[in-house]
Amino acid sequence: MKQVLNFINGQHEASDKTFPKHSPLNNTVIADVHEASRTQVDAAVAAARAALDGPWGKMSVAERVERLYAVADGINKRFDEFLAAECADTGKPRSLASHIDIPRGAANFKVFADVVKNVATEFFETATPDGKSAINYGYRTPVGVVGVICPWNLPLLLMTWKVGPALACGNTVVVKPSEETPQTAALLGEVMNEAGIPPGVYNVVHGFGPDSAGEFVTTHPGVDAITFTGETRTGEIIMKAAAKGSRPVSLEMGGKNAAIIFEDADFDAAIEGTLRSAFVNSGQVCLGTERVYVQRPIFDKFVAELKKQVEGWKIGLPEEADTKLGPVISKEHQAKVLSYYKLAVEEGATVVTGGGVPNMGAGFSDGAWVQPTIWTGLPETARVIKEEIFGPCCHIAPFDTEEEVLAKANDNVYGLATAIWTRDVSRAHRVAQKMKVGLSWVNSWFLRDLRTPFGGAKQSGIGREGGVHSLEFYTELKNVCIKL
Repeated sequence: MKQVLNFINGQHEASDKTFPKHSPLNNTVIADVHEASRTQVDAAVAAARAALDGPWGKMSVAERVERLYAVADGINKRFDEFLAAECADTGKPRSLASHIDIPRGAANFKVFADVVKNVATEFFETATPDGKSAINYGYRTPVGVVGVICPWNLPLLLMTWKVGPALACGNTVVVKPSEETPQTAALLGEVMNEAGIPPGVYNVVHGFGPDSAGEFVTTHPGVDAITFTGETRTGEIIMKAAAKGSRPVSLEMGGKNAAIIFEDADFDAAIEGTLRSAFVNSGQVCLGTERVYVQRPIFDKFVAELKKQVEGWKIGLPEEADTKLGPVISKEHQAKVLSYYKLAVEEGATVVTGGGVPNMGAGFSDGAWVQPTIWTGLPETARVIKEEIFGPCCHIAPFDTEEEVLAKANDNVYGLATAIWTRDVSRAHRVAQKMKVGLSWVNSWFLRDLRTPFGGAKQSGIGREGGVHSLEFYTELKNVCIKL
């Protein structure tokens, strides 16, 4: 059986306790994962502190940039290993992971290395009361040892989205990957060593949340800051833990994102974009669409076409080239998604397509499979409209006016993203700016420039990351005032 070990102070380390990693494809055990003890988390934090005070902290920016470029190159050199590990853990199509997860996982290191290499600081000349002058300039220092708590939906990509800027800014990290997706985080440790990253800079501890590695990291007094992606309930627990010691947090949490399709939209583009935003990665994308609002003159046509298109998506195995949809992450998550499928019917939804479990044939019937599902007919007060499901599903509702759809789309405790489809440029700007979200797409979805700010509003998160905005969390900006 494959063993997935912790990575502490530059070495893979076993634990006394392990837990099984099940394949989402058929629920078979594919690895034993070593659960870090509190003592091992202590050792990881101590190693991170030693590296921060030692060789890593003494490196110049140019040296750090060179090493991080080597990390990116190392991921790409071992592309097939990372791809196999990611697909084994998640069950997602290789065509998807090879196009998004692994390339972006590598690119994050180069992007943030370039940001840090080229960032400017402030400088002011100040008149003093005695008629002379002073100069003030800003400079940035690492925030310290950063706890990185990662999700399971885009494991490598979202982990390096945090580790990349953290290391570029001179911090060290203790990473706690999701218990569902431990393999690529552990594999990255080997690449760190090959790239010449000093021991202790990058540490990985496996486990769960309460009374396990997640709690041990977030409550550890030696951790200076915590960055997290995951559900809002867990984020609130982390905020409480971080309050002790007044430690900063960056939280990217839940979403119940809306797409708005106006009647003047490019119909085919809106269908293609909504098809991806609702169903890609089996709907397990924090930026995905679960609520779709379509202007009434094109509502029936839109529902019929989206149904036709998603029914043409093949549900299959990762290695099959024409697979569009894999399983969800686990049997536990399958049960959650199916409970919402049942609830939708109880709340009065019309099931346009899907609503159950596909027949995957012998050998895969025990996997975490669910059908892509479309509903109509639910009131805005329905739980299925209000609560995040995180599966391959969406509800489509008609609207008549811009004011009406804005009220509906914004009537949610979450505020992560939206996708707006219209040919009217004035309307595009107007609606995008009135949406209470962190990111508004117009005539696109998942189009990302990594220099731009990313984060949620309301219960979707706190803080912004991306480009120079990441420096606000991963560094402390200080000032020097010199009297001349």
